[in-house]
Amino acid sequence: MTASAPQTATLLVSCPDQRGIVAALAQVLYGHGANILDADQHTDAEAGIFFQRIRFDAAELRTDRTTLETAIAEVAERMRMKWRLSYSERPKRVAIFVSRTDHCLYDLLLRHRAGELVCEIPLIVSNHDKLARVAEQFDIPYRVFPITKETKRAQEEEEIALLDGERVDLVVLARYMQILSSEFIAHFEHRIINIHHSFLPAFSGGRPYQQAHERGVKLIGATAHYATKDLDEGPIIEQDVIRASHRDPVAELVRKGSDVERNVLSRAVRWHLDDRVLVYGNKTVVFS
Repeated sequence: MTASAPQTATLLVSCPDQRGIVAALAQVLYGHGANILDADQHTDAEAGIFFQRIRFDAAELRTDRTTLETAIAEVAERMRMKWRLSYSERPKRVAIFVSRTDHCLYDLLLRHRAGELVCEIPLIVSNHDKLARVAEQFDIPYRVFPITKETKRAQEEEEIALLDGERVDLVVLARYMQILSSEFIAHFEHRIINIHHSFLPAFSGGRPYQQAHERGVKLIGATAHYATKDLDEGPIIEQDVIRASHRDPVAELVRKGSDVERNVLSRAVRWHLDDRVLVYGNKTVVFS
């Protein structure tokens, strides 16, 4: 007999720092029969903001989930708290946006197939048809929306309608070489992860490896961040670097950087899927 999957839930909260937050949340969960499995917290002393991530067993709740969520909402109102609750049996749905470069796409799809990324991937979206063969290998629908200056607004409206119809929770820009409109970004606020092939804030914008080569840098890197209306300036989720040499031509920097890009993007996506990331201002708290 196959054992049933554990019914866990994850609660993410942020609020002004004050006495009694931990006790209030623990009490409301305990009172409804939730068994806390692990909890992590952080306080930004300068900003005066408290953050917490609580993962709990929801299999033996003494009340229904609506009653539990109502109780959490009452605590949240009292403490001016932002909160988000997700359940393990409802995996997030992810749409991957790509252009012509495939290394990040392949990496995400292989990790998903291996069970490293717990989510559903209902579609891949592109402004070119070049990577349709990759989607076919993984049996994932592939939609092409050619983007020009004249068609951008209409195409984005169709993309948004498609994503909403597919109940997409997260958009991953896996080297999608188009600048999204502020309207698109606002529709999926803090739910669009971009990989930038540079250690931001250095070398933002286009051709970062060429810029790095011209400066003779000794480290190159990659940055995964939430997309905002300000290009390459959104809240950073993860970064990493690799050493470079004066002997490295641009092509070698690109090769080295591709490895870093894959790892940084997959970690950022996994942490978002695991509800480990909280955004405040233009920063993030990433719980381990």
